[in-house]
Amino acid sequence: MKSIVSSKGQITLPARIRLKMGLTAGTPVRFEFREEGVLLRKGDAAAHPVDRVFGRLRLELPVDALLNAMRGPRLAARSGRGSRSGRARRR
Repeated sequence: MKSIVSSKGQITLPARIRLKMGLTAGTPVRFEFREEGVLLRKGDAAAHPVDRVFGRLRLELPVDALLNAMRGPRLAARSGRGSRSGRARRR
Protein backbone atom coordinates (compact mmCIF):
# COMPACT_ATOMS: atom_id res chain seq x y z
CA MET A 1 0.00 0.00 0.00
CA LYS A 2 1.16 3.51 -0.69
CA SER A 3 -0.03 7.09 -0.71
CA ILE A 4 1.25 10.36 -2.15
CA VAL A 5 1.94 13.53 -0.14
CA SER A 6 -0.16 16.47 -1.37
CA SER A 7 1.10 20.03 -1.87
CA LYS A 8 -0.29 20.80 1.61
CA GLY A 9 1.70 17.95 3.20
CA GLN A 10 -1.35 15.71 3.59
CA ILE A 11 -1.70 12.02 2.81
CA THR A 12 -4.68 9.73 2.46
CA LEU A 13 -4.46 6.61 4.58
CA PRO A 14 -5.54 3.52 2.65
CA ALA A 15 -9.00 2.24 3.63
CA ARG A 16 -7.60 -1.12 4.86
CA ILE A 17 -5.37 0.67 7.36
CA ARG A 18 -8.17 2.98 8.54
CA LEU A 19 -10.53 0.06 9.07
CA LYS A 20 -7.95 -2.19 10.78
CA MET A 21 -6.86 0.60 13.17
CA GLY A 22 -10.37 2.00 13.73
CA LEU A 23 -9.40 5.43 12.41
CA THR A 24 -12.32 7.73 11.67
CA ALA A 25 -12.48 11.47 11.02
CA GLY A 26 -11.10 13.32 14.03
CA THR A 27 -9.16 10.38 15.45
CA PRO A 28 -5.79 11.63 16.75
CA VAL A 29 -2.67 9.86 15.51
CA ARG A 30 0.97 10.03 16.60
CA PHE A 31 4.07 9.73 14.46
CA GLU A 32 7.26 8.21 15.86
CA PHE A 33 10.63 8.25 14.15
CA ARG A 34 12.20 4.79 14.02
CA GLU A 35 15.47 3.60 12.56
CA GLU A 36 13.63 1.87 9.71
CA GLY A 37 11.19 4.75 9.04
CA VAL A 38 8.21 6.41 10.68
CA LEU A 39 5.64 4.58 12.80
CA LEU A 40 2.00 5.71 12.85
CA ARG A 41 0.13 5.03 16.09
CA LYS A 42 -3.46 5.66 17.02
CA GLY A 43 -3.40 8.49 19.57
CA ASP A 44 -5.25 8.87 22.82
CA ALA A 45 -8.83 9.97 22.37
CA ALA A 46 -8.53 12.36 25.32
CA ALA A 47 -5.00 13.68 24.96
CA HIS A 48 -5.96 17.25 25.89
CA PRO A 49 -6.62 17.87 29.62
CA VAL A 50 -9.99 19.50 28.87
CA ASP A 51 -11.06 16.44 26.87
CA ARG A 52 -10.46 14.23 29.93
CA VAL A 53 -13.04 16.12 32.00
CA PHE A 54 -15.48 17.18 29.26
CA GLY A 55 -19.05 16.26 30.14
CA ARG A 56 -18.41 15.49 33.82
CA LEU A 57 -20.17 18.54 35.24
CA ARG A 58 -23.78 17.95 36.17
CA LEU A 59 -25.41 21.36 35.99
CA GLU A 60 -28.85 22.22 37.29
CA LEU A 61 -29.41 24.78 34.50
CA PRO A 62 -28.28 24.99 30.87
CA VAL A 63 -24.95 26.79 30.38
CA ASP A 64 -26.62 29.80 28.69
CA ALA A 65 -28.93 30.27 31.70
CA LEU A 66 -25.96 30.09 34.10
CA LEU A 67 -24.02 32.65 32.06
CA ASN A 68 -27.03 34.98 31.97
CA ALA A 69 -27.33 34.67 35.76
CA MET A 70 -23.63 35.48 36.24
CA ARG A 71 -23.24 38.38 33.83
CA GLY A 72 -26.75 39.37 32.83
CA PRO A 73 -28.65 38.61 29.63
CA ARG A 74 -26.89 39.19 26.34
CA LEU A 75 -27.64 42.39 24.41
CA ALA A 76 -29.51 40.45 21.72
CA ALA A 77 -31.73 38.84 24.35
CA ARG A 78 -32.45 42.19 26.05
CA SER A 79 -33.24 44.25 22.96
CA GLY A 80 -34.79 41.58 20.79
CA ARG A 81 -32.34 42.48 18.00
CA GLY A 82 -29.39 40.71 16.47
CA SER A 83 -25.83 40.93 17.78
CA ARG A 84 -25.27 44.46 16.38
CA SER A 85 -25.97 47.62 18.34
CA GLY A 86 -29.13 49.65 17.71
CA ARG A 87 -27.37 51.95 15.23
CA ALA A 88 -27.87 51.42 11.51
CA ARG A 89 -24.86 50.03 9.71
CA ARG A 90 -23.05 52.63 7.64
CA ARG A 91 -21.54 51.76 4.28
